[in-house]
Amino acid sequence: MAADVVIETRNLSKVYRDFWGRQKVQALKALDLEVRQGEIFGLLGPNGSGKTTTIKLILGLLFPTSGQALVFGRQAGDVRKNQRIGYLPEESYLYRFLSAEETLDFYGRLFKIPRTIRRQRVADLIEMVDLEWARKRQLKEYSKGMARRIGLAQALINDPDLIVLDEPTTGLDPIGVRQMKDLILDLRRKGKTVLLCSHLLADVQDVCDRIAILYQGELKELGRVDALLKVPDVTEIQTTRLPPDAENEIRQVVQRHGGKVLSLGHPSATLEELFLKIIRESEAHPGRRVRGAAKG
Repeated sequence: MAADVVIETRNLSKVYRDFWGRQKVQALKALDLEVRQGEIFGLLGPNGSGKTTTIKLILGLLFPTSGQALVFGRQAGDVRKNQRIGYLPEESYLYRFLSAEETLDFYGRLFKIPRTIRRQRVADLIEMVDLEWARKRQLKEYSKGMARRIGLAQALINDPDLIVLDEPTTGLDPIGVRQMKDLILDLRRKGKTVLLCSHLLADVQDVCDRIAILYQGELKELGRVDALLKVPDVTEIQTTRLPPDAENEIRQVVQRHGGKVLSLGHPSATLEELFLKIIRESEAHPGRRVRGAAKG
């Protein structure tokens, strides 16, 4: 692995079998991808596309049928890597009768964090997720959005280098969604690596540097979000306000009418449009793999 590669999968495949050992479903087919240090990487796909299987293989919760998953240069099944990983699952399974402080303290003890450091870390994380006012309340009294935020704090208790987030904005109101996205962006500013799995495409578009789109266990698209969303055969010009008779004129006419060209380039589609286009193409052409031009 290159020094800046945090996660690497090589021909990673997973087949689920029935009781008699017969192939039931191939959840993942020869997945090759890299997640680099300090980036937010989005893993997208409809239900049953292999996202959860990929995450479990990376975390070492499942063993691959073939291929490899490497994390920090170690095999995914090597438990020593877990000290450097934080994980927020789609459903947070926290102890309902503990408070936020007790919950974070409990997980801090599991990581053998010294008491003084642990207490400060708990206080900082509760403040970070904006739950100071409810830090003494039992989690059974929390709303789903509040539980989601304390789940994120729990995933960060060990100050991990890699954070795996599965549907992090589930149950959050619009303000909570914005706060969660700001927290994710702040993790990148601190040099953390984030692997984000979400069905909310607008959230992914707002925070991710690169994305991979899976469909029926296959990698269908891989690349930078800004590059993937460009519309190459359309040119867009943005100007300051012009008289109606100048709107359809070329650059020289814009300048003659006192306007200013603010940008000249290719407009972007939305991530939702790209996602649905890839899924439709995959249904129309089964077996087609990731486009080479979009890698990187």
